[in-house]
Amino acid sequence: MDNGIQVVVAEDHAIMRDALRKLLEAEQGFEVVGKASNGDEAVEITQRVEPDILLLDLAMPGLPALEVLRQLSDRSLPTRTIILAASIKRDELVKALQLGARGIVIKESAAELLTNAIRTVIAGRYWVGRESVSELIDALQMRASTDHPKFGLTDRELEIVSSVTAGLTNWEIAKKYGLSQETVKHHLTRIFAKLGVGNRPESRTPLDYLADGVRQLLDHLRELVERFRRKH
Repeated sequence: MDNGIQVVVAEDHAIMRDALRKLLEAEQGFEVVGKASNGDEAVEITQRVEPDILLLDLAMPGLPALEVLRQLSDRSLPTRTIILAASIKRDELVKALQLGARGIVIKESAAELLTNAIRTVIAGRYWVGRESVSELIDALQMRASTDHPKFGLTDRELEIVSSVTAGLTNWEIAKKYGLSQETVKHHLTRIFAKLGVGNRPESRTPLDYLADGVRQLLDHLRELVERFRRKH
């Protein structure tokens, strides 16, 4: 298949892995170029093939999924990662985003949602949980009050926020501003902390965090990016 979206599927259950392959290959515009059954294989295959998308099971055996993300983020690859999860904890969600994940898909979601998620991420946007957050990211273009506070973010952190919402990867952000990827990750950690992500009542369910935790973050980003653009 020429000019298709190239995907590596990293899933430890053979039946699920094969089902994902068949699902994607039945859709026009997708090509599965590799499969991995554990985290180490996911890193090796992704480095070798450099696909457009890595579908990465959160509960992979061997090298943990978040460590897979960490290692791949250090290798300046064009690949964008979507996490597949039966469920996900708040801390895992935040860490995955900090490490460069561009989407998180709940496994029980309809097949159509997975292909939509991939297309959304390829377009430089995000998919979180059961739905696209594209409209929320589009809202970053909306007018914000000029007297809205910066939530304690520095000018550099505002630049990072602007780049993230524009769809840049951690590596692309590092290259753009002459930073190391570790410095970009450090900035993201501080940004999440300042915006209050990861500080919600423990009684909430993981899907609650997915649905409105990211919404709250993006609501803040809407104001911040517009303020930064007005300033520059």
